Formats: sequence, structure tokens, C-alpha cells
Amino acid sequence: MSEGTARRARTPLGTSGIAVRPVGLGLMGMSQFYGRADPDASADTIRDAIELGVELLDTSDYYGASSATPGQPVAGFGHNEELLGRALKGRRDRAVVATKFSARPTPAGRSFFDGRPTYVKAACEASLKRLGTDWIDLYYYHRLDPAVPVEDTVGAMAELVAEGKVRAIGLSEVPADVLRRAHAVHPVSALQSEYSLWERGIEATVLPECRRLGVTVVAYSPLGRGMLTGAFARDTAFGQDDFRSTLPKFQGANFAHNRQLVDELEEFAAGAGASPGQIALAWLLARHHDIVPIPGTKRIANVRANLAATSVRLSADDTAHLDALFDPARVRGGRYGVLNTLPEDTKS
Repeated sequence: MSEGTARRARTPLGTSGIAVRPVGLGLMGMSQFYGRADPDASADTIRDAIELGVELLDTSDYYGASSATPGQPVAGFGHNEELLGRALKGRRDRAVVATKFSARPTPAGRSFFDGRPTYVKAACEASLKRLGTDWIDLYYYHRLDPAVPVEDTVGAMAELVAEGKVRAIGLSEVPADVLRRAHAVHPVSALQSEYSLWERGIEATVLPECRRLGVTVVAYSPLGRGMLTGAFARDTAFGQDDFRSTLPKFQGANFAHNRQLVDELEEFAAGAGASPGQIALAWLLARHHDIVPIPGTKRIANVRANLAATSVRLSADDTAHLDALFDPARVRGGRYGVLNTLPEDTKS
């Protein structure tokens, strides 16, 4: 393993003028999908992460609105933003706050997506109030509303930028053609999508388009929802309140096969003097200077471990080996199963 090329201290978010340290923090698991979380402990983790130098903090108005299994208790729409707002008191100027709109729960436990311009503005006002701030650094369109042209939605977001309520705009989980259309209305600073060693779907068309347009990729689930850390034994059983229990990659023969790939990752990491999770993050950081991973965790020890990945240097041979190890043809199971709720962008 060679030293490789020195990395930037910060990564620009498109052409917005905002730049962040290379590894952010996804907060969703503090409100839903990975079992219960202690709100006070979660707020402490956010505060401690800021003290450690984490800048990009990723949330959504939707986080807390649904559970992994219909009928399970939920924290409530807006819970995660309120949690972040508590943690930010006295620290707002040290954080780059990213939140999202469009996903809305229904009483039946399902979700729908609302991209109407009037809703964009109402959602933003509500998020500002929950976050306890006058501005949002990066405002994402969480999922597309099929009934509203993306140009109309992004136009409303552009008005929020002009009003000073939003500094930069982003999109989540959109194809390349939609990204182009949105970018023609107002510069898109970030595209958030699942991207990791074992989920590389954006590499075919979306990632090249981001680079052509100068859009930063914010990679959620960069640790494969915990799988790439080596944390799960072959007999791990995920409870009904854990979103992974619904995901094909984590089920039956798929899980056993994928765990064998992680065995090989662990062997590589041991030889590199790093943890498998740090290698997975270092692989992303070595792809290009326009990728910011946002691993999620409830524990400050994991934040420290994730930040240490910035010191891991991978050679071209190392990255090629990891590419081959997790070639998409070797990974078994799709991204999502049959869900009754939004297939959320869980961050770990």
C-alpha cells in the first residue's frame, strides 16, 4: 500500500462556495430504521462530532416519520431535524447543515412525494423552525414527485436561494437526464445517492454526468449499512425494527455470500493496518475529490474511526483489487425489497 496522492483538506460542494471536510455524518439512524436510539445520547454524539471537526451534517424532515415495519412506533415527522436543532445550539456556525423535503407520510403508513412549488416553500419554513436556524446550507429535493416537472420544483428552490433561506441546492437519487434538466434551471451543488464498494449503480451514467456538470456526489450508506465494517456474524438476525431485515442483500443465501466478500475485505484491511470500514471509506475518497461520504452512526467511537479513514492511502493497485473484489457481478441481492414505506437512504 503506497502513500498515494494527498487529499484536499475540504471538498467543494459544486460551485456553491461551500466546502466541507472529507467525511460527514448521516443522522437518520438517530430517529428511525435501525432500532431504538436515545435522543440525548444522539445529540451528544452530534455535538462531539462537531468538536472532532465533522462539518457536513445530513438530515431530512422525513426522518422519524416511518419505521422499518408498518405498525411499529415512530419518532414522528421532523424528529431528526429537531434533534439536530438541539445539538446545534451554540455551534451553528461550525456546521454545514443539509436537509431534505418532498417525502411525506400518510396515515396508512405509506409515503408519497410532493414537489409542488408551494410545498417546497412551506417545507423549507417548517425545517428552518425545527432546526432553529435562519438558513439551510444545502437543501435537497429528497425524491422526485412524478406529477411535477423537476424544473418547477427546482425553480422554487432557486427562489429560496435568492431569498437567503438556502445557500445551495441538491437532488437525491435522480437519473442523469433529470440532473441535467435541474441544473439548467439553477446550479445543483450536490447529488446524494447510495454509493459504496458493494453498491455502484451510479458509476454508469450518473457519476459521469455529475463530473461533467461539476456536481459533488454525497455518498450515503458508504459502509453498506454496516456490512462493510465486518460487524455482522454469519448468524446475525435483524429485528423487525431494523430496516436491514427487509433488504435482499441481508437475507438468507445472499447474506452468507456477501459475508464471504467481507471476509476478504477484512483480510485486506488487516494487511493495511486499518479496519474494513476505514478501507471502504478510503476507497470512496480515492475515487475522486468530488465525493463526500456521510456514514451514519449513533456512537462517537464510530465517528472517530470513520474520520481516521482520511489517513488511509490506497495505491492504484489497491483500488483495483477492491474494485474486483466487489465487482457488482459478485454482490448478491438488490438494493430494496418490497416495502410499504419510503425506501430510505439509510446512512451507515
